[in-house]
Amino acid sequence: MNEPSQHDDREAKWVAAAQRGDLGAFNAIVERHQRAVYNLALSMLRDPASAEDAAQDAFIAAYRNIGRYRGGSLSSWLLTIVANRARDRLRSPRYRRAVSLDAIVEAGDPGGPWPADEPGPADEAERAETVAAVRAAVAQLPDDQRLAVTLVDLQQLDYAEAAAVASVPIGTLKSRLSRARERLRVLLRPYLELPDAPARLTEGSDQ
Repeated sequence: MNEPSQHDDREAKWVAAAQRGDLGAFNAIVERHQRAVYNLALSMLRDPASAEDAAQDAFIAAYRNIGRYRGGSLSSWLLTIVANRARDRLRSPRYRRAVSLDAIVEAGDPGGPWPADEPGPADEAERAETVAAVRAAVAQLPDDQRLAVTLVDLQQLDYAEAAAVASVPIGTLKSRLSRARERLRVLLRPYLELPDAPARLTEGSDQ
């Protein structure tokens, strides 16, 4: 039996139930997507507390508007909502981006294809170093490039979905992604030959 199909069918049932007012079904949606939603907010806002607030606001908005959801990628729909909430905060004169690079690196898994978290004893230190290096490198990218990498390489959205979330044309998204990957190649050069280096972050090929 096809696992992605099971995943989609279960999620579709949750959505239908949530549209009928079933809070438990919506909570199941939240549980499945909360990490991706939070981590996109963190990538944009670079402050864990602000990211938590944006994610919470996004899920409240999603619950209020679940009746308007008409199919397609639920993940993309939720990520678009949280991206809009994050942009609102970035435009706020009260918002201050006072967070260090260390806070980003230590804030948690961005929900993407980092190296596996189950290394053997001999590889554990090396893999941990690689993971930290990748997180730090992504955090150093300009905002627009970091968002492109987060959506495509970490959240694994396709170009059309990522462009919709970022509110830019597909060509613009690809250009930002190309520049981001080139920058990452420079920043991660010492790690690129490691067997567990996440190649997708530094490759230049199209999806």
